[in-house]
Amino acid sequence: MFLTIWRHGEAGVASNDRMRELTVTGVDDIGFGCQRFHAHCEARGIPHPQQIRYSEWQRTTQTAVLIARAYNHARLLTCDALIPGRGPADVDAMLGLVAEDAGEGESHILLVSHQPLVSALVDHYDGASGNAPGLLPGGFATLALEVPAQGCGQLLFVAQPPDYGIWR
Repeated sequence: MFLTIWRHGEAGVASNDRMRELTVTGVDDIGFGCQRFHAHCEARGIPHPQQIRYSEWQRTTQTAVLIARAYNHARLLTCDALIPGRGPADVDAMLGLVAEDAGEGESHILLVSHQPLVSALVDHYDGASGNAPGLLPGGFATLALEVPAQGCGQLLFVAQPPDYGIWR
């Protein structure tokens, strides 16, 4: 399975943290990030994501919708394991169920969430802390994942705004 972990785009301020919306820069970064993500996946023979799971908070929902527009065949699904305050064990459990449902074929799942969870997930699946830079707003990391458990993934690439050049 391939797993992409994407941090929501830059968000503005709101009276309630759950309601913070993407800024113009956030929207632009995600749009350009989708183009670069497509190119990075194509260059490595990685299939497009079949599903996009995201926290129900406003900025992650907006980010997931923008990404889904770039991948018409990706299913959008809200996911409680991705809301702030959750940890890698919550995501492991969710991905375990997703992997069971996917069967034998290769799949690509894309998760949209918040800091510190997104960077913790990259470290968790890569098996080492600090091998990758922390994800900036709009940044993403793609891994090849044997099973959803600590140290069972291989970090393939990380890309961050504004240019989304490859790290690694």
